[in-house]
Amino acid sequence: MGFSSLEPLNKGNTITCSDTTIGAETMFYQEKDFIGYSHIQHLVPKFEPFDKAIASFIISACRVSTSKQYDYGNKFNRESMNKTKIQLPIKNGKLDFEFINSFIAELKVQRIIELDTYLLASELKDYTLTEEETRVLEDYDNLEWQTYNLKNLFGKSTRGQRLKSTNRIAGNLPFVTAGEFNDGISAFIGNDVTIFSENTTTIDMFGSAKYRNYKYGGDDHVAIVHTENLQKLASIFVTTAIHKSSSAGQFSYSNNFYAKHADELIISLPTINNQPNYALMETITTAIQKLVIKDVVLFANRKQK
Repeated sequence: MGFSSLEPLNKGNTITCSDTTIGAETMFYQEKDFIGYSHIQHLVPKFEPFDKAIASFIISACRVSTSKQYDYGNKFNRESMNKTKIQLPIKNGKLDFEFINSFIAELKVQRIIELDTYLLASELKDYTLTEEETRVLEDYDNLEWQTYNLKNLFGKSTRGQRLKSTNRIAGNLPFVTAGEFNDGISAFIGNDVTIFSENTTTIDMFGSAKYRNYKYGGDDHVAIVHTENLQKLASIFVTTAIHKSSSAGQFSYSNNFYAKHADELIISLPTINNQPNYALMETITTAIQKLVIKDVVLFANRKQK
């Protein structure tokens, strides 16, 4: 959450987990000494050796063990943690630390190769800013901006349709609901529902906007903004502008965001001749993308040496 000058009360090289969640999704390895929020449970190993690799293996086992066992009415609290049993590899009746470390090391190598392949395929290896991108970032504070109504730009937004979890048929179509976990994708379905286009934006009941680069279905707590006719990078920029306007704290459980609110939403965009400057938005997005991806590319390069 942040950093403090207070004395760290909890030792590092341990594991933490929130007792207000519906499983072990908030279980994380803590490398350094820290201060924990009151709902954070501190799991201290009673065995040696213990390090990040072993912790990662245990955390994964905990997440598998607690998956779908808990919900908002049945939290993964301290009592539940103490009752949780997990499966770990053993050798001669003891934890097989050698296997765990070699397995995690192998996974790291595999993931780095996959990361590098992805960067190449998605043309993200190049993180050097062009002259135009550099100029745009330097002049960012001097850009001309204007406010626009979302409906005037992209037409009426569409509301998703209710589909209870008990009625969902397993399939390949991402089904988007409200929430931040997994970008709001709650299931993959095979139901006959309205399929929304890729390169569009969803806004959930809390006002959280997300760009979708794939076809998907949406429930009735999701509004779809039809940005599909924009270039991808411009659409991503617009999504960010929408999120800034829709997630300013005005929507909540008691005041949900719906498609009608999307039609009334006012967003701020770079402008030229009283029209959105989509070309400039693309340049800004590519520049920011390169700044963000630079450390990832350098990390992948280091790990492959």
